[in-house]
Amino acid sequence: MNKLYHEILISEIENLSIGHAQDYANATGCTVLLCEKGAPAGLDVRGGAPASRETQLLDPTASNNEIHALVLSGGSAYGLDAAGGIMRYLEEKGIGFDVGMTVVPIVCTACLFDLELANHKVRPDAAMAYRACMDAQRKRNDSGNIGAGTGAAVGKFYGTDFMMKSGLGCYAVQLGDLKVGAVVAVNALGDIYDCETGKKLAGLLNEEKNGFRDTETEFYRSYTGMKNLFTGNTTIGAIVTNAAFHKVQMKKIAMMAHNGYARTIRPVHTSADGDSIYGLSTGNISADLDVVGTLGSWVMAKAVNRAVLSATAMYGYPAASDFLS
Repeated sequence: MNKLYHEILISEIENLSIGHAQDYANATGCTVLLCEKGAPAGLDVRGGAPASRETQLLDPTASNNEIHALVLSGGSAYGLDAAGGIMRYLEEKGIGFDVGMTVVPIVCTACLFDLELANHKVRPDAAMAYRACMDAQRKRNDSGNIGAGTGAAVGKFYGTDFMMKSGLGCYAVQLGDLKVGAVVAVNALGDIYDCETGKKLAGLLNEEKNGFRDTETEFYRSYTGMKNLFTGNTTIGAIVTNAAFHKVQMKKIAMMAHNGYARTIRPVHTSADGDSIYGLSTGNISADLDVVGTLGSWVMAKAVNRAVLSATAMYGYPAASDFLS
């Protein structure tokens, strides 16, 4: 296919810094996206079990028009505490809405469930998130077992015995002056497929753990009534663009970006997932919404693939790299 765009580092997008902090011993971490000049933001949630903070401010009827940071965190709902560290970091820099005696940074948060891998009593907190903000100053472009991807896994239909290690992925492209990127922590109930070839990359292991079962097929076999699947899922991510949009338009772009999940994760958007995508407008480039949404879908699919392909085996769980030779 003749592509008019080319791959760039996501750190090349204006008004965006990404930092990570993690606790490898306890299999959890968080990733922060800092937009210190402010960014109109939208959100689209397709999964049935999200854990999030400040989402009401992204509603079109809310008076708030921009956010200053987004946190992708492990720890399930406990990970919502991480936002306090970002608020402290931004307040120290005088970033936020001026309320007279101080500033109030607007920090949105989405969390995934990683409590089952190591120590469920240790979760991302304000101190860890503050370290992630400090890390953001280094302009890193990491993927894999880092940040919010530290405790991520996929193929969870039969629980922890047959799942695989996943991680965090980043991917970005440039088309003329337009830049569109994706960051995603892949912690899916379902299996992961290559968005270009359709090949399965990771997912539900077979009994011998030397190959895959098909989660959709196992779903269908259980059609009369599935067990409680609240064992830990949710893919959380963001589309970031230097194009100028308001928050309603960024919500539409986030909605279109869910097609990237659908290209790569099956099944997806189940009641046991909290699948969410944020959209952040960080610049002032003029661009068509549908073009950005279409590119957003593509970069999100590539970021999902990168999340599993960059992950390495940890905590006794194999990774895609163990099956690709």
